Amino acid sequence: MTNRFEQTPRVSNDADKKTVSASRARMNELVMPNDTNPLGNLMGGRLMQWMDICSAIAAQRHCNRNVVTVAADSIEFKNAIQLGEVVVIEGEVTRSFNTSMEVAMEVWAENLRTGEHRLCTTSFYTFVAIDADGKTVPVPEIIPETDFEQERYEQAEKRRSMRLEISRQNRNAYKKDKSK
Repeated sequence: MTNRFEQTPRVSNDADKKTVSASRARMNELVMPNDTNPLGNLMGGRLMQWMDICSAIAAQRHCNRNVVTVAADSIEFKNAIQLGEVVVIEGEVTRSFNTSMEVAMEVWAENLRTGEHRLCTTSFYTFVAIDADGKTVPVPEIIPETDFEQERYEQAEKRRSMRLEISRQNRNAYKKDKSK
């Protein structure tokens, strides 16, 4: 399996800028019986918990600050992950804005008996960096190094605009008129 997440992280000489590779995070989890549904598949909620942890590590590596999750979106469960398989969770910052970062996530299942690897889940997480008082703080700029990273970097602006629009619509959908 060729994996772009296995490269050694590098940090740019410019302290206000970091490479995508410097943020890369990878976790492995073994699917145990308490992680599965009655069909023997990994439960989506458990996977999302692991993805949140891994994506937070990537975001913290980028900004060297505490971070909080703002959104998890475009979560696509492509293939089931079975009891006894190893879950390989990988994330990297695709773009940073003023105080927020987008983290792309990929989840692979590894069958230890057959050696098979298959892509199972993809998503994007958004984090903000915070100080000791919980106030948002600026984050370093991201430097794409490959054509793939550059493409995802450029697409991140569109995804951010869509997330902000959906968030605005959702806020309006839940507003209740308290005067009645």
